[in-house]
Amino acid sequence: MTTLTVQTNRIAQYWALTKPRVTQLAVFCAVIGMFLATPELPDWRKVVFGTIGIWLLAGAAFAINCLVEREIDSRMARTARRPMARGEITVTQTLVFSGVIGGMGMWVLYNLVNPLTMWLTLATFVGYAVIYTIILKPSTPQNIVIGGLSGAMPPALGWAAVANDVPMQAWILVLIIFIWTPPHFWALAMYRRDDYAKSGLPMLPVTHGMKFTQLQILLYTIALFATTMLPFAVGMSGLIYLASAVVLGGIFFYYSWQIYRHYTDLIARKAFTYSIIYLSLLFAVLLVDHYFLFRTF
Repeated sequence: MTTLTVQTNRIAQYWALTKPRVTQLAVFCAVIGMFLATPELPDWRKVVFGTIGIWLLAGAAFAINCLVEREIDSRMARTARRPMARGEITVTQTLVFSGVIGGMGMWVLYNLVNPLTMWLTLATFVGYAVIYTIILKPSTPQNIVIGGLSGAMPPALGWAAVANDVPMQAWILVLIIFIWTPPHFWALAMYRRDDYAKSGLPMLPVTHGMKFTQLQILLYTIALFATTMLPFAVGMSGLIYLASAVVLGGIFFYYSWQIYRHYTDLIARKAFTYSIIYLSLLFAVLLVDHYFLFRTF
């Protein structure tokens, strides 16, 4: 194996520590928050440096998550190939990596964006890496509900980056992701229940059974449908968003109803996949509606 190949593999391992696919969705929601924060196009410097800073701190938080859960990950088929689970990266290397990119992210946000965004993003880092990963996840089946706030924060971080403020509209976006998280994650936990049983983590399908989890997914999906009406109700969006939210939410409800009434692992897997598409499309349509509403283009 050549030196270049070794270096490339090492870079790929560090990249995997940041959970890039999860980070991309979080940063996407943050960027949407940036554009929704103003009726005009936002300052491109705030968008670029805000995105970089939030991405770096999110990656640092996920690296700590991989560190803390390395033994748990090694027992689960879904996560056994992660670098920490396989022992390809040491504890010290992970701590240094997380500290470096996290520190860079804080510097970028504080000096090139604004201090409010830095402090909010740092609080999100602590909420995910410490409160959720270390305290909540191994101790309660409501971990994803209570700890979901940290994962729901990206739109508020993006809004703060551009407006240096976090008004009610930003918190509505946070609330949407907060309510979306349980049915999204519990669908995964249901078809991966054997994995979670091996891991020792108190996930809802393991601790309370499948029927109870199916009901919770249905109830949260109904709550999510109602929550996604709020942007229209408070005047931050128009009919384009409203119609799209109804259609997207109706499809999500269909999957949740199928999980509740006719559960199969295939349905749960499809629901999980759709939940990611759902959130991406919902926020994208909100952005399109925003600029149509203010006629910027």
